[in-house]
Amino acid sequence: MASIQQLLRAAHQQLADVLLLESREARNEARMLLSAVLAGVSHAWLISHDQEALTAPQQAAFDALLQRRLAGEPIAYILEQREFYGLALRVTADTLIPRPDTETLVEAALTKIPATPLLKPDDPHQGCQGHGFQILDLGTGTGAIALAIAQQRPQVQVTAVDASAAALNVAQHNALQLGLANVWLLQSDWFSALNCPQDGAPDRARYHLIVSNPPYIAAGDPHLTQGDLRFEPMSALASGPDGLDDIRHIVAQAPQHLVAGGWLMLEHGYDQADAVAELMKLQGFTEISHAKDFAGHQRVTIGVRGER
Repeated sequence: MASIQQLLRAAHQQLADVLLLESREARNEARMLLSAVLAGVSHAWLISHDQEALTAPQQAAFDALLQRRLAGEPIAYILEQREFYGLALRVTADTLIPRPDTETLVEAALTKIPATPLLKPDDPHQGCQGHGFQILDLGTGTGAIALAIAQQRPQVQVTAVDASAAALNVAQHNALQLGLANVWLLQSDWFSALNCPQDGAPDRARYHLIVSNPPYIAAGDPHLTQGDLRFEPMSALASGPDGLDDIRHIVAQAPQHLVAGGWLMLEHGYDQADAVAELMKLQGFTEISHAKDFAGHQRVTIGVRGER
């Protein structure tokens, strides 16, 4: 049987050649796959035991994972895990894979949340789930955005919704694993289930901040058939001919669910900032601005609910 060192070298070369990964990335992926087979041993353990050989079942398991990766399946799906904003999240094929660009949205949201956003019991802007600063995450998927905000701001209440029951199961698992009790998960097609009873009659839930990373890729974009996107749920990626159908819906409905002066923050494509800003203007949003991702692209558009 081949040694750990020999297996890692061969896998490193295959990943680099087939997937055109940079050498460092290919080496890291090979180690991650082998670590998963060996019950999560560290990279340091692999190095210190590199002359040891795997058992036949271990090598078969490693080969199976490697073949899945060489076929293009995202490593996050193979390992069922992805780190986001310092949180280890479970990821499945029912959810979008959290990406570093989306941390821009979390950062923007955190700047708008007061350090101690506690309201008085008779505050008219209290949310359905109780008193305090209320946040809504639309299309939560793994729960990445909602959970990152909830972890950073434990004094707020975050409502996270998704139309997919399977995705909500993943988000629920992540919330429980992280011990975050200030997140409320609800199955809802955008705003459809977000009514709360007040004075005996249904009324719309109101939030101080709404965040979302909605689908924003044009339905005919060739990138949908390439790379990781081939494996991710289409419903979480594509949105109409120009990619803006879901964003139009969210922007049109958001004012009814925001308190006066409440914020709407949307992630979008690198070239969609102007279009999203115009949609917000048409719905009466003011103080419209943008936040840039790590590559310098305007990735998030921000607006304040107007008085119209």
